[in-house]
Amino acid sequence: MNPKIGDLIYAGKAKDVYETDTPNHVIVKFRDDITAGDGIKCESLVKKGYYNSVISSKFFEILEESGIKTQYIELIKPGYMLCKKLRMIPLEVITRNIATGSIVKKFPFHHNQILNPPIIQMDYKNDVYHDPMLNDSITTALSLATQQELNNIRKITFKINNILKDFLLEKNILFPDFKIEYGFDSHGNIVLGDEISPDTCRFWDLKSWEVLDKDLFRNGESNVMDAYMKIASLILNNEDKEKWNISHILK
Repeated sequence: MNPKIGDLIYAGKAKDVYETDTPNHVIVKFRDDITAGDGIKCESLVKKGYYNSVISSKFFEILEESGIKTQYIELIKPGYMLCKKLRMIPLEVITRNIATGSIVKKFPFHHNQILNPPIIQMDYKNDVYHDPMLNDSITTALSLATQQELNNIRKITFKINNILKDFLLEKNILFPDFKIEYGFDSHGNIVLGDEISPDTCRFWDLKSWEVLDKDLFRNGESNVMDAYMKIASLILNNEDKEKWNISHILK
């Protein structure tokens, strides 16, 4: 496909969404911006958008092959993803396989505690209210989603977790937690949207537990892009690496 980019629909912290010449399709542009702390901390990292788009497209392709409906159509070129247009549900759906980050600060879990079964947490996607955690009663009272829709989201999310966790283990990567978002397509189906990348997931090296995600930026470390490049190199096959010019010397 060779879609024409149209008017800007939405500008987020690290991505822009544009109309195309097909009504139900959009182009998602991955910018090089990286933020933390509700956008208080913000920088630009060279080729971050490039790598996040390539990584996300790979994960979406894996999920599509496993029967998960996503908004992904194709990666036009690194940084520009063609997607189905969705009416997004203002929920951040967080799955936790290992206790780390904010959940350890808010609840008496041990750091690096294995969570079996995994925890699915839903937060209200709203910067004004600082993305508070929700329960089902608050979610339905705010008309963010119905109980049936919440049940469906959890069911899909558990499947996504199992698929990606198994795939990453084969690549010697741990999958402590991840944040995903859903929306409704033109037929009213709940569909996975947004991105799946080191910006929205935690990835750790299986043997060393080395951090390979945005936590490096949150902690003020300088090797953020090296970690993103390493994830891309580990998950892509040789054909994809050659197609998207991905190279990284793995340590």
